[in-house]
Amino acid sequence: MSTLARYFQFDELKTNHRTEFIAGLTTFVSMAYILFVNPSVLGAAGMDKGAVFTATGVAAAVATIFMGLVARYPIAIAPGLGVNAFFAYSVVIGMKVPWQTAMAGVLVAALIFLVLTFFKVREAIINLIPQDLKVAIASGIGLFIAFIGLADAGLIVANDATMVSLGHLSSGTSLLSIFGIIVTLVLISRRVPAAIFVGMILTAIVGILTGLIDLPSSIVSTVPSLAPTFGESIKHIGDINSFQLATVVLTFLIVTFFDTAGTMIGLATQAGFMKDGEMPRAGKALMADAVGMTVGAVIGTSPTSAYVESSAGIAVGGRSGMTSVWTGILFLLALFFSPLLGVVTSQVTAPALIVVGILMAENLRHIKWDDFAIAAPAFLIVIGMPLTYSISDGIALGFIVYPITMLATKRGKSVHPMMWALAIIFLVYLFIVAH
Repeated sequence: MSTLARYFQFDELKTNHRTEFIAGLTTFVSMAYILFVNPSVLGAAGMDKGAVFTATGVAAAVATIFMGLVARYPIAIAPGLGVNAFFAYSVVIGMKVPWQTAMAGVLVAALIFLVLTFFKVREAIINLIPQDLKVAIASGIGLFIAFIGLADAGLIVANDATMVSLGHLSSGTSLLSIFGIIVTLVLISRRVPAAIFVGMILTAIVGILTGLIDLPSSIVSTVPSLAPTFGESIKHIGDINSFQLATVVLTFLIVTFFDTAGTMIGLATQAGFMKDGEMPRAGKALMADAVGMTVGAVIGTSPTSAYVESSAGIAVGGRSGMTSVWTGILFLLALFFSPLLGVVTSQVTAPALIVVGILMAENLRHIKWDDFAIAAPAFLIVIGMPLTYSISDGIALGFIVYPITMLATKRGKSVHPMMWALAIIFLVYLFIVAH
């Protein structure tokens, strides 16, 4: 048996090098869309798309390889959808915070993550916030992402009379997005591996054939420079000097906390890693996320998160950290294909955003809808995010109402002091800072 096989416990996990490579490749192909979607989302915030492309790949590679070598789990990590939308649309565009300052906020949150994870505080804090509110946050982000996707596709447009309305579906760009949405939904319904990625490729091809998308001048090139974004977060860390920006940092912490923890637990359950309801080496797995987020903030990308697409690799037999190592290596190799960025227009990425939104909304079934004291704040979180066009505002609405409804039902003592503190913080934020 090779040294690698012994280190990754191939015999105990009933796997081998071939299976782990195929699993790593499957996971990579399933989540490769983030290389093209993330630059599109952060590009809306004024960031250089080429630099974000490289930062996305490097951060994903570092975090995922760390996950494989240290935590030894077949779980991939990359800049997350949802939190990148919060970064671009809520913080930069909505609050009019320069992207450099927002990235400094990500770095501060990442450094706090490192400390909290090292002292095992992160797992404890996660347990303090009610499960229903955690899943409401995930669901709300899903609706928010889907709303952005529908708008990018031109299917939902602004309307002075009704606020929003159906767009002009007969336009070429809208028809291209509709094609992409239908194809992706069919592929996922048929359980086709890497359905989102395949859907994006097919949509891009149709766009090129119909003249809606320009053909790229090349496919392979040198890796785009990180210069436009590298180190900007460090230079602007002193700009985190207001209550509003402190709230932004807190929101980065909260959203990334729940997204990664929930995904890891779900994947560990799928792969059969859970023991007595707990995930072994959870601290090391969370550290991989914290390292990825820190590296990403320094080089220029939004917070990282564990990817549910890792389930595709697990489904084909990936059981050890070697799966993650292969996925990370493939992210590095993919950096040489940046010319394809021009092909990935908003009409190509819109179906991916909508479908990911649908998948995230699955969490709604875990909310106790028959308990109004819990359902009310959860609902406000879910509906508040798309309607306020802000993830943080949606979270604020739910966190403010939760202690009130629990107190009204004589369950005030069950509310952790931290939830009362968060309610006060968000109350001040909504009434004094944000508006």
